[in-house]
Parts: sequence; C-alpha cells; structure tokens
Amino acid sequence: MNKEQAEGLAVKALVWLANNQDRLEQFLNASGALADNLRQRAQDPEFLGFVLDFMLLDDQTILAFCDENHLPPENIQTARAVLSGDLPNWT
Repeated sequence: MNKEQAEGLAVKALVWLANNQDRLEQFLNASGALADNLRQRAQDPEFLGFVLDFMLLDDQTILAFCDENHLPPENIQTARAVLSGDLPNWT
C-alpha cells in the first residue's frame, strides 16, 4: 500500500464515520474536530492519521467498516503504518 492508497482508505473511513451519527459524535469528541470542517480536514495527512488511530481503538468499528467495504481488517493498520511519517502518536 502506498501513501495515496493509505490516504484514500483514511478518507473512506472518515466518510463511513460521518454516515453514522453515534460514531461521528464519538470521533468528533475524541478529535476535537468540527463536523463543518471535516471536508477540509480530510486533506490533512495528520488528521487522516488520527482517523485511522480512532478506528484502531475498537475492533468492532474496524470489523464493521471493513465488512461494509469488503476490505481485510489488517488494511487499517497497514494504512496507518504507511501514513506514520512524522505524525504524532495519538494513542
């Protein structure tokens, strides 16, 4: 997986979170982000790293996302590793 693919997966995860009110609220509370700024923040690799970190906090979230998107669950961790670069450790 390359950086572009990892960012694409993180954006897909963000859209998935945004389409579920309960998960979106949890994400917004954890990140401090505002719902109105999500599209803009989706361009920020650091923020995308946090999206994946948030997903990695809960196995059920990962499994639900991956099941709905026909992805192997390990893709989340792989994408996060690709995006690691200079990103802060959020966990």
